[in-house]
Amino acid sequence: MADLSPQRVLRAAVVRSPGWGAGGGLVGRIRALAVSLAAPAVLLAVWEGLASLGALPAFLVSPRIVARELTALAASGELFEHASASLYRSLTGFAMGSASGLALGLLSGVAPKVAGFFDPLVSLTNPVPKVAILPMLVVWFGISDLSKILLIAISCFYPCFIAAFHGVRSVDPLWIWAARNMGARPLQAFFRVVVPATSAQVFNGLRVALALSFILMLASELMGSSNRTGLGFLLLSADAGGRFDLMFAAIAAIAMVGLVCDRLLLTARRALVHGEQEGGGTHG
Repeated sequence: MADLSPQRVLRAAVVRSPGWGAGGGLVGRIRALAVSLAAPAVLLAVWEGLASLGALPAFLVSPRIVARELTALAASGELFEHASASLYRSLTGFAMGSASGLALGLLSGVAPKVAGFFDPLVSLTNPVPKVAILPMLVVWFGISDLSKILLIAISCFYPCFIAAFHGVRSVDPLWIWAARNMGARPLQAFFRVVVPATSAQVFNGLRVALALSFILMLASELMGSSNRTGLGFLLLSADAGGRFDLMFAAIAAIAMVGLVCDRLLLTARRALVHGEQEGGGTHG
């Protein structure tokens, strides 16, 4: 009779699953990259073809023109000036919001009294679109970087708090009891058992928060900028001047910066989170 023990079944599944063994090597990664780029490449080719035939409205400029404008912005240094300003706002707000959300989420997960205070408050305010408070922040702090960073930080707080809180609640109590029975103090059990066990969910929350930081960065910059910098401000200026090529170039720049930051976060996750297969798609 075949050995159907859980250990043998798990080993067989790991060996035969995509991304492991020979299929998960360099050839497999190149193949996966080619598949993931196929749809965008086809879309751009169709877009370029229709634009060349004059079958698209004037505001849908061809990808070739957008690429030319993006190259000109990069050569002049204007692109990096706007991108660095946007990155400063989004990543500063992301760091502030995610750090506070993770800290309070982890604390609420292990302390019922803290959870009793924060969990209802988060549940009540989470459905409110955070961009709704932007006008108030502008009144209080002007259209400075501070109002933008605070809006981003508030938005990033929620997914990180929720991920950390429910991550802690999902940890098997047997793991904690086992650590305590082996002599671990409460803080040791927290940092060596609870935190590693919640790391996968924590990174899910961080990824959602990172995407929100770019969304709210763009929304806040569309309100204006005191120092006239930022990719959102560039988009606003292009819209005011009827420069559709510049508008699409700004959008493309936002997409590329966001993609790079998301890939860096996934790289950190693969390096820090063990025991979980990582993919290269939208789910990490």
